[in-house]
Amino acid sequence: MLEAFGPDGRELGLAELARRAKLPKATTFRLTSQLVGLGALERNGDAYRLGLRLFELGATVARQRRLRDAALPFMEDLYEATHETIHLGVLAGLDVLYIEKIAGRRGSAVRTQVGTRKPLYCTALGKAILSHADPSLLEAVVDAGISRHSPHTLTSPHRLAEELSIAATDGVAYDREEYRLGTTCVASPLLDRGRLAVGALSVTGLTGRFYPERAAAAVRTAALGLSRALDGSPWPT
Repeated sequence: MLEAFGPDGRELGLAELARRAKLPKATTFRLTSQLVGLGALERNGDAYRLGLRLFELGATVARQRRLRDAALPFMEDLYEATHETIHLGVLAGLDVLYIEKIAGRRGSAVRTQVGTRKPLYCTALGKAILSHADPSLLEAVVDAGISRHSPHTLTSPHRLAEELSIAATDGVAYDREEYRLGTTCVASPLLDRGRLAVGALSVTGLTGRFYPERAAAAVRTAALGLSRALDGSPWPT
């Protein structure tokens, strides 16, 4: 039910919440009452929104906090070098989960939020992760289906595999308006001790003004430095 709330933070009425969660309305009402009592949801009249208790719990996750704390100096350096929007994302199932963001001076049009999930196959963060992942991850992505998010989304598994091969060699991956028109991005993976990606750093800007190739070296250097700072293991054991 909590996943029925989107990243836009919009409040949902009971009927819409039941529809999104694919639950009977009576069951939804019972569960929302319990979640309000726990602080996971907040009620505003006849509508519901995610509660602050979820934010409090999320902030205590040790592995995420450690990664974000370690990443911030590198993200700030990237921002100073580019003055564009900087993202930190981690692998979450078949998606990339955005866990930190520094907004660029001209980045108000880059519509992303911390806590957002996006597909691996059509984002720079996601493709950077896929380029250094076990082959089974790409197979799972393809099996789950590749949907078109913009006219530029790569929906051919063969073309996607070719691009990921280039990204693995270059150490950077690109999103050229593949997720959203008007937005371009370059990302580099964060590698664990086994040289597999568990996350990525990216620089995002508006198409026509931001040229991702010019930021490729900077984001690659930042990702390498962060991986080394974490001793090759962003997730503590």
